[in-house]
Formats: sequence, structure tokens, C-alpha cells
Amino acid sequence: MNWQDKGYLLKINKYNENSSVAEFYTENFGKKIGILFGSTSRKIKNYLFIGNKFHINFNSKTDNSVGSFKIEIDKVNTPIYLDHKIKLYCILYSINIIQILSVENQKNIKIYKSLNDLFYLIKNNFNFKNYIFWELEMLKNFGYELNYNDHSNFVKKNGNKLYVSKSNENKIIPNFLVNKDIKEVDNKDLILAFELTSDFINKSILNDNNLSIPKTRHQLSKFLINL
Repeated sequence: MNWQDKGYLLKINKYNENSSVAEFYTENFGKKIGILFGSTSRKIKNYLFIGNKFHINFNSKTDNSVGSFKIEIDKVNTPIYLDHKIKLYCILYSINIIQILSVENQKNIKIYKSLNDLFYLIKNNFNFKNYIFWELEMLKNFGYELNYNDHSNFVKKNGNKLYVSKSNENKIIPNFLVNKDIKEVDNKDLILAFELTSDFINKSILNDNNLSIPKTRHQLSKFLINL
């Protein structure tokens, strides 16, 4: 089996002195795992950041055998933001959760597009409100839709108009998650929205599959709190 494609590096682990096991999310083949020979060479090791985009040549003897990659850098993404911690951890967490949720050899062009959209957002129109909506759309593309309009009631409490969960009136849902026309969102609501999505991911996705939420999400929460 031989093919060429473009893809984002999801994960890389040392295999032996000169090689690594790498995972890429490709446009036409979904998540692919294989051996990356020469990963310690000067030619490529400096580009091996998760989130970077590569031209990929994949080769395997059969469809079921372990294949190998030859790669060339297409676009440097992640290292640009090493000094911008919240953007950096948005990238790291996003790649981590996509790697966890992806099934090998299962093409999903919507997830590949989500990765394209992530780096466009990080570069051109970044704010954490937009990132929260990006994550919700990415989860939807995996088949895990969370539509807050379907799970909320509009109420008045102590003179304030707000949305609460239909299943628990003590659980407040930030207005911007339901009314997407709201432009200005304070940090308190951003934190609450991120926590609600975390709760959904844990209870409705990861726990059912005996998986844990990536540590990078906890780090991202800390940066958000300190904004």
C-alpha cells in the first residue's frame, strides 16, 4: 500500500535510536500510524512538533502491516506560538483530543477541515469565545453534538435574565452559548462555558470509553483563569 497525502502530526514517540512511531491526521486517509525512520536527523527533527503540517509518503507491504512514513514539512504551525501560552495550549489540547477520538484508517474530511480551521482561527481571528465554538463544532464532526439551545430554559433570577439547564436549574449556561449574536463575553462566562464542555466530554464521550481528558486541557483552563 503506497500513497501520498498531506497531514498534521498528532503524536510522536521514540521507537529506537533513529526512528519514532508517529501518528498523522491526513486529508484522505484519516489517522495513520507508522514508523518514521530518521526522525533524529537534522533534516526533520526540528520540525517534529505536533500540529505541524507535512507532505507525507506512506508505504506498507499490505493493508494490515505496519507502514512507514517519509515526510517533508509543508507548514510550520505550532512553534510560532511557543511564547503565546494560551494559543499554544489551544493547539496542544486540540491535537490531543483529536488524536484520542480518532479511529485509525477512518477518513473524516470534516475533522481534517477542523484542523485547518483551528490554525486559521489561531492566526487570524483568535479569541477564546471563537475557540469554544470551534471545539463544539469539532466534537459535532466526531458525532458528539452539544446543542445548548436544546438543553436550556430561559428564566429570570434575582432580576437577571439567564439560561439554565433543563435537567438542573442550578446549572447556569452562559448566554452566549445559546444566543450566538452576543459579541462581548466576560472571562467568567468563558470559564463557565469551558467547564460545561469539559463536563460533557468527560461524561458523554470519554468515560464511556475508559479514556481520560488530556492534561493539556487542565493547563489551558489555568491560563484562561489568569486572562
